[in-house]
Amino acid sequence: MRELLANENYIPQLFEYEEKPLEKGEVRVKCIYGAPKHGTEMTGIKEQPFEEKYYDEEMKIFLQREEKVSSVYSGLGNMWVGTITEVGSDVEAYHVGDQVVGYGNLAQTHTVNAQELLVMPEGMTWKQAMCYDPMQFALSAIRDAKLRLGDTVLISGLGAIGQMAAQAAKAAGASLVAVSDPIEIRRKAALENGADIAFNPLECDMGLELRKLTNGVGVDVVIETSANYKALEQGIRALAYNGSMALAGWFKECHIPIHLGREGHFNQQNIFFSRACSEPNRDYPRWDFDRICKESWKLLGTGKIQCENIVYPIVDFNECDKAYIHYIIEHPDESIKMGVKF
Repeated sequence: MRELLANENYIPQLFEYEEKPLEKGEVRVKCIYGAPKHGTEMTGIKEQPFEEKYYDEEMKIFLQREEKVSSVYSGLGNMWVGTITEVGSDVEAYHVGDQVVGYGNLAQTHTVNAQELLVMPEGMTWKQAMCYDPMQFALSAIRDAKLRLGDTVLISGLGAIGQMAAQAAKAAGASLVAVSDPIEIRRKAALENGADIAFNPLECDMGLELRKLTNGVGVDVVIETSANYKALEQGIRALAYNGSMALAGWFKECHIPIHLGREGHFNQQNIFFSRACSEPNRDYPRWDFDRICKESWKLLGTGKIQCENIVYPIVDFNECDKAYIHYIIEHPDESIKMGVKF
């Protein structure tokens, strides 16, 4: 069996592995589809940002669970859809042949605790299932920014999280959903899925244009998912007095000049770092990560969020190491969220 890992030089590579015997409560799944998580995995490959002294308790727990690989992001891939081929003892809720969804790197099989599996509701597509993780962070950002009926909103960055956030903002009743990304296929997908206007931030003064669109007021809410400092600067310029911005992207160290003072200082804007799985949630105890997950799954399963043009391109697993390098590392302008077919 083979799986996709980042090797010692942080290069995606397919490695052989042996399946371990099933333990109590586990099932074996043969994968049918899968998808990586572009932004987070690229942080691990390009930045290698973790030093042990900076690990929080959550990261330490995560590391303890990683038995197959030695570093945090050695396993490349985020979610998969597969068919159960073996069932361990004491597993009653699942049977051989059931189709399920789970977390894990891109591998031909997964051996997992049955309690960690998700069952796709009738009508849910595999592409919608692959958008479950980004949907969680989009929903959290929408809630943290307190988007309300009639608000105007800018979604900055149109990877999977931004695509989910644009649709969620529309579903929440935003009167104007503007989106921004320098990549054309991402802007096109967002417009097809209901966004009202799309900007290429490399070709216009987006902050100024959004001020014009809102009669000088600025947008009520900005959801920033790109983790790009110039996008953050433009978002602040577009944001209204006392407006709210949720930063859902994972920002790295800043190495470029940015101007946060003029609009940010005088307009008394509210900026939130938004991360769905950081507990306690801002609306705890009514909302926690578990509730965010359940609501995200429901939004996808009931068809309120479209993903057909978001999981793109789709590549063969046997070529996924080369495809990962091409579409995610070297030419991100040719992809939105890469899907893998086994």
